Amino acid sequence: MDILALIPQFGNLLYTIVAFVIALSVIVAVHEYGHYIVGRWSGIHAEVFSIGFGPVLWSRMDKRGTRWQIALLPFGGYVRFLGDANAASGKDGDAMSEIAERSPEELRRTMHGAPLWARAATVAAGPVFNFIMSIAVFGFVLWSQGVSREPLTIGSLQPLPGTEQGLREGDQVVAIAGVSTPDFDDSGTWSDFINALPVQPELDYTVIRDGETIDVSAPWLFPPLIQQVTPRSAAMDIQLQQGDVITAVDGDPIFAFEQLKEHVEGSNGRALLLNVWRDGADLEFALAPRRTDEPRPDGGFVTHWRIGIVGGMMIEPETVPAGVWESVKGGVAQTGRIIEGSLSGMWHMITGAISTCNISGPIGIAETSGAMASQGAQNFIFFIAVLSTAVGLLNLFPIPALDGGHLVFYAYEAISGKPPSDSALRVLMAIGITLILSLMVFSVSNDLFC
Repeated sequence: MDILALIPQFGNLLYTIVAFVIALSVIVAVHEYGHYIVGRWSGIHAEVFSIGFGPVLWSRMDKRGTRWQIALLPFGGYVRFLGDANAASGKDGDAMSEIAERSPEELRRTMHGAPLWARAATVAAGPVFNFIMSIAVFGFVLWSQGVSREPLTIGSLQPLPGTEQGLREGDQVVAIAGVSTPDFDDSGTWSDFINALPVQPELDYTVIRDGETIDVSAPWLFPPLIQQVTPRSAAMDIQLQQGDVITAVDGDPIFAFEQLKEHVEGSNGRALLLNVWRDGADLEFALAPRRTDEPRPDGGFVTHWRIGIVGGMMIEPETVPAGVWESVKGGVAQTGRIIEGSLSGMWHMITGAISTCNISGPIGIAETSGAMASQGAQNFIFFIAVLSTAVGLLNLFPIPALDGGHLVFYAYEAISGKPPSDSALRVLMAIGITLILSLMVFSVSNDLFC
């Protein structure tokens, strides 16, 4: 065996592991800090704040008596409050009895002796902080990228093979093929505008340049240009890259992304031969499209054949700074779309409308973490925000041992006037942990066999 040949593979594996640990640690830290800080504000004392489980690698005690630690296994974390028996906030009956004998003030500082509102707020804070983090990241990305200048103004042009480019940076595009350009950020109107354009290698662009309106010839607006490669896809497996231009499929020359899409969707999973232009070099790749379940704009899912790339315009629009309120609204909207899509996806898996292979486990998440990190810091940070939303949503499920399960117990206590019995809680917590472990085993099997 050639040991040297394994070094690149080991490097990629190490890169993936590091990206996964960073992504998960950030999300866990935000989630657990939500529990910790709201608990502290509510008068509940935290004994341990841990990132990870198992043997402790590092720890320190702060002036409030909370031990902050990093543990060996980075698959989660916990805050253990006074009176907790374990990381899942199970009740330590002996400790609670001992604390109750000391003083009412000390009992009030425990998780199980605090008022109902304080316990509910502390538990809900973890998922809420995950959502706040996602909104902040999505909003910051929108703020930093800005919004497209109106009318559509060319900030830069993507390099394309064998084409004459009549457009220039700074041109204001007022019409294409005689059709007036709408507001760029109006997705509905823009979609109608694209559909109205003739699909041909070159189009006439009416632009304002140096105060003068002129017509120039330029390539089709949406060439088969790769703007992003989807993690764990056929395109990622053969190492297609951002900026690649697909010039032919099975020997058939193409100039529009829609032509590529037609070839892929009509393949029925048959392997395709792609001619790719990359930085002036002509390359060949073979790949087989994969069945993919995609959400419909109006709800539900539809199954397509996909190779795992996102196309882009050959124009990079010039942007202007986005306002703070506009950025926050955009962050809230993006977080809401992820929640809505996740719930819809789970419902369609339950009903059998789409495959349960859409559930990824730690291996799949690790692979995606490495893939997104390899595509740049912004993509990686965006992925962390998406994953943070998913973690927050998952923790709100009404499963004992998760935050949502505790909130159900508190709702029962608010209605009945008393909490569930300790024996009932123990049984329910055992059921909840069994469900969580079963889901984890199922998701890992998906990672390995789907």
